[in-house]
Parts: sequence; C-alpha cells; structure tokens
Amino acid sequence: MENTVRQSSIDGPEKVGNAIGIEVMGVEVKGGRSDGQEKGQERGRTGEGPLGLGEALRQEFPIFAYQQRSSSSGALPLSYLDSAASTQKHRSVIDRLSKFLSHEHANIHRGAYALSADATLRIEEARAKVAAFLGAKSPKSVVFTRGTTESINLVAHALENEFQPGDVVLLSMLEHHSNIVPWQLLAKRRGVRVAFVEMNKYAVIDEEDFRAKLLNLKPKLVAVTSISNAFGSVLPIKELVRQAKEIGAITLVDGAQHVAHMPTRVEDIGCDFFAFSGHKLYGPTGIGALYVREEMYPRMEPFQGGGDMIATVTVDGSTWAEPPQKFEAGTPAIAEAIALGTAIDFVQSVGWKAIAEHEHVLFELCWDALSSEPGVTLYGPRAGGPSGQVSIVPFNVEGVHPHDFSTIADSLNVQVRAGHHCAMPALMHLGIQSTVRASLGIYSCPGDVTALCQAIRKARSVFA
Repeated sequence: MENTVRQSSIDGPEKVGNAIGIEVMGVEVKGGRSDGQEKGQERGRTGEGPLGLGEALRQEFPIFAYQQRSSSSGALPLSYLDSAASTQKHRSVIDRLSKFLSHEHANIHRGAYALSADATLRIEEARAKVAAFLGAKSPKSVVFTRGTTESINLVAHALENEFQPGDVVLLSMLEHHSNIVPWQLLAKRRGVRVAFVEMNKYAVIDEEDFRAKLLNLKPKLVAVTSISNAFGSVLPIKELVRQAKEIGAITLVDGAQHVAHMPTRVEDIGCDFFAFSGHKLYGPTGIGALYVREEMYPRMEPFQGGGDMIATVTVDGSTWAEPPQKFEAGTPAIAEAIALGTAIDFVQSVGWKAIAEHEHVLFELCWDALSSEPGVTLYGPRAGGPSGQVSIVPFNVEGVHPHDFSTIADSLNVQVRAGHHCAMPALMHLGIQSTVRASLGIYSCPGDVTALCQAIRKARSVFA
C-alpha cells in the first residue's frame, strides 16, 4: 500500500476545510450555529485560538480528571482518541441522567398521574430537540431507536413489502457493517440483490461508478454513509441523494459519524431516512434516532409489536398508533432520550463554527505529526490535499500489528482503536487487514497528539 493517498476534491457546497466561513452539507456555519437551526449560546471558552477549546472542554468531562495514571515520570493524563467509536459524556449529560433516574422517573404515555405526564412531556421535548437539530420539519418525523444499527434494521424490515425478487439495494464500499448486514439479510428474505459502489485506493467513493450503477441497476433503495467511520472520508451526500432521487430510489443516510462534526439539515439533503446514535454525539448509549420523511410512513409496516405502538388490540387483530409511536414498541430509553436532548444543547452551546475550526486544525496537526514519524503509513483522502477527510486518522506502523500497538499505547494511557472498524469490505478493498484508528472529539487537544507520537516511538523500539 502506498504511503501517500490522494485527496479528492468535493465539488459544490459540501466543503470541509478552513473553518472560517466553512460550509458543510450546504449549510453555512457562522455565529456558532447552523442557519435554520436553534441558536446556541456561545460559552466563551478559555484558551487562545481553536486548539484552546479542547483543553477548556476537558474540564467539563469528568472522565479526564478521573482516568489518570501514575508513572515513573509523573501523571499520565487520559488521551482518548476513540471518539468515532463512542464519545465521552459531558457533565450536563451525566447530571441529567442522574436527575431523571433519582427524582423524575416514571413510564411514559401510560399513567394518569403527574410523574408519568411529566416524563412524557420531557421525552417529547427531547424529540423536538432532535428534530430541530436535524433540521426536520416536525418532531413527528423522529423515531427514537437504540441507535444507528437499530434504525437501519427498522427500515429494512418496515419496507420489506416494497421489495420484489431481483430488486437492487445500492451501497457504497465505505459502509459500516450496520449498513451492509441488514440489507444482506433482506436479500435472503426477499431475493433482493445488494450491489456496491466502488471506491478508489484513497478511500474516496467513485462518483462515476455511482452514476453508472444508478442508471444500469435502477436500485430500489440507495443507502450510503455521509462520513466513513474507517477513513473519515466525507461523501458528497447531498449530490448522491439528489441523483438517487432522480431515478426514483428510496434514500437512507447513515449519519452516525456526521452528527458530531457538522450541522445536519435533512430537508436540504433530501433523504428519506437519516440515522444516528446518541453515544457518538456526547450523549448516552442505547439511544438514537431515525429521521423519516413523513411521506414514507404509509409505506412502512411496524418493526416490532407490543405496547405503545398499538391503537387497538382484539383477539381478531390489532391496529397501529400513529407514527412515530407506531415504530416505538415497548418502554423506550426514557432517561437516555432526555439526556440526548441535553447533549444536543451542549453541542449547540459550543457552536458549529468553534467545533469545525477546532477539529480541522487539530486533525491537520495530528496528520502532519504522524506523517513525520518513520515507518508510519497513513490512509484516507487527506494526503493528496487539504479537504475530504475529517476527524479520523487511520494508520499503521511498519512491523507493528495494530492490536500490539493499541496495547503499547494503552500503557501510556493513549486510547486508540485497532482492527477493521466494522468496515471489512472497505479495508479488504484496499488490501489492508486492519489499521490503528485515532479519532478526535471536541475535547481532544495537542497533548493527545504528542502522546500518540510517543506511543509510536515506543512501539517501534519494542518491535525493533
């Protein structure tokens, strides 16, 4: 594998790069918010320049004070570089979970008493926050799920009757397993064919192959990620969705990596479905959301049966509640949904301009630092230019298996992910079995990059 990779240019409004006046997904980021979304109040963080944001925010994430280790040379602060897998939790999110469970807990929709009514109100307020965060027209278009994986499985089951043998589901080679396996299972149930859009050796989607497969295969559904979890590749998602809609395809966007790094405007993207997980947005685990364009609801059958998704039940059959309750069987993750709303408040209070600027500068710093380390091979679009990759820095160290590197890095309190990152087809396409993945969050700082480089040097010395 080559040591350098070519950066693809992203035409049109999907630009990632200079955070001053940045425009991503067609939404101009300015004044600490995305136009058309709820305005977040800037917190006035301390620290000079964009790199000061991470140090300031670390004080608000309890884990960084708690997870320090002692060594012969002094304390080793936590360098958490696995935010693409799951972000750490802000103090306000932890406090909100604790408050609900300690003082407000009751089931929703089912009790004619104050605690239940208040809990119902709070979860519906959280639904409205998610809708506004996504740029959706109405809270009714937001279905609470356990996360991106369940959201995609929900769509695959709810639309099953739409598919006939021989129909095509079109994915990209960059997809997470959660946006591959549900469609392969659908293929077994319905005789559907799953096809993949090629990518080049720089982990950039082949847009010509995408157009050709749209025209030749006429897929019933197109499901693509907006940001690759394995390489940080930013896809021109608005344009891909536009082209898919032109040939009449149903469109689903895996937004798991998207939501923590740039504003989301589902109406502007134009997709039928958009899925994300709360735990990648500084919120709790076990909660996420599926945006559904409301015109799709009549075409969807229930995903699960049980309480709260019914209108009536008799011995002869059942009728369904109106969406989104139709797709929310059973008691939901109430505390987690409410705390997801708090996480959204936190992210918006920091502001998209500050987040984009901080993460862009830190990403460049990390990439340049690793590029200077002997024996390090970097992967992804970035090496060929200044744009096309965000937040995620995948690499390998010559002579060191990624799992061995992760263990050595952990001895320095540096947390990175090693493996195939639930993207085996993408890595196999590039002839890679596994990589080390360093992924950034808003609490990441230059000290994390320094610690990562120290881990690389230690790994080289151990395996020399």
